[in-house]
Amino acid sequence: MLALAAVGGLILLIARFNLNPFIALILVSLLLGAGAGMPLDKLLATFEAGVGNTLGHIALVVGIGTMLGKMMAESGGAERIARTMIGWFGPTRVHWAMMTAALAIGLPVFFEVGFVLLMPIVFTVAKRTGTSILKIGLPMVAGLSVVHGLVPPHPAALLAVTAYQADIGLTILFALIVGLPTAAIAGPIFATLIDRHVVVTGVNPMAEALTEEVRDTAQLPGFGITLATILSPVALMLLGSAANAIAPAGSLANQALRLAGHPVTALLIGLLLSFVTFGSARGFDRATIARFMEDCLAPTAMVTLVVGAGAGFGRILMESGISAAVVETAQHIQVPLLLLAWSVAAMMRIATGSATVAMSTAAGIVAPYAVGGSVSPELLVLATGAGSLILSHVNDGGFWLVKTYFGLTVAQTFKTWTVCETLISVIALLLTLALATLV
Repeated sequence: MLALAAVGGLILLIARFNLNPFIALILVSLLLGAGAGMPLDKLLATFEAGVGNTLGHIALVVGIGTMLGKMMAESGGAERIARTMIGWFGPTRVHWAMMTAALAIGLPVFFEVGFVLLMPIVFTVAKRTGTSILKIGLPMVAGLSVVHGLVPPHPAALLAVTAYQADIGLTILFALIVGLPTAAIAGPIFATLIDRHVVVTGVNPMAEALTEEVRDTAQLPGFGITLATILSPVALMLLGSAANAIAPAGSLANQALRLAGHPVTALLIGLLLSFVTFGSARGFDRATIARFMEDCLAPTAMVTLVVGAGAGFGRILMESGISAAVVETAQHIQVPLLLLAWSVAAMMRIATGSATVAMSTAAGIVAPYAVGGSVSPELLVLATGAGSLILSHVNDGGFWLVKTYFGLTVAQTFKTWTVCETLISVIALLLTLALATLV
């Protein structure tokens, strides 16, 4: 009940009373901890630990990724990719193109990495085609979210593969069978429907920072070099994932590959590469590049703080024992194993806001019951991943990334992003249950 009251209080403070989300998260987190009986002298330390652990990753990823996006925008790289995609898919089907790009780019990277890499392209495609940000952007985030929760070698899915001792190749096959139609329905199809009812107005500072003026084709970087630059972090992360297959574990080469494949390092290398391919090669001097870096960071400050505060809220939930109580309740529900995996992951997702935490926790709980059972461990991975994506709300960093970059109100974010995530969760579960009748 405390968890439900806390979530309801957050929504009320932010949506009804327009309290700054960063302040609201801090206030509700402290009240929740106190109400749950946590020692008052440890409340702030617990909250700060949650904030610090998350910001150590998120702040670097969002900051470096936004810089890389700015370089792509200023150089004309986003314009080049936009024109090419429009040419391939046609102006009326670019939302399908964005979903396809997100499924490919998002495979080995964290959601927020793929998000900041693709947003300049979303803004540019929307501007060039006169299409709304929702119709272009929702298919992109749907594609990223599907691979985040369902498809190895994404880290979240790999956690569940290990816990359930599933075959990774079969898991990928099943994930594609379930994930592709799920992304299509929750992405381009849903975006086309909701775009008629949600109108985004006002100036979007993120769009202004990450799009460039239309220019002649001769002024744009080539499609090949643009794609190579933007995918260089993805390639490095894939290399890092395959480090043990390339070099002996513990060797210097193995450590170097893992370092290069870390999301922060990979993005940093991609950014440095962009200083050449998108910078000096396009005639920008060092002073101009430095100005680009400074200009693009201001709009990310608030969303970074809110993401950190959301993590602090999740830490309070866990340290107070509320998350454990949620898990215990789920274990006593007599439901089929696939539904149990989905339910536990869903409750953890709603309580903590983290799909990765929800997936790893649920897999750890359900795995002992799955050993020697008749349910496919590969399908358990998919059911757990589907549950971990449901009902993104104010304690999820993805909620605030979408709200800020898309220029939405809180209410509009619920109507679009939250519904999109819930569609992904439910559709993926239904398709997984259907697949279970065939395998």
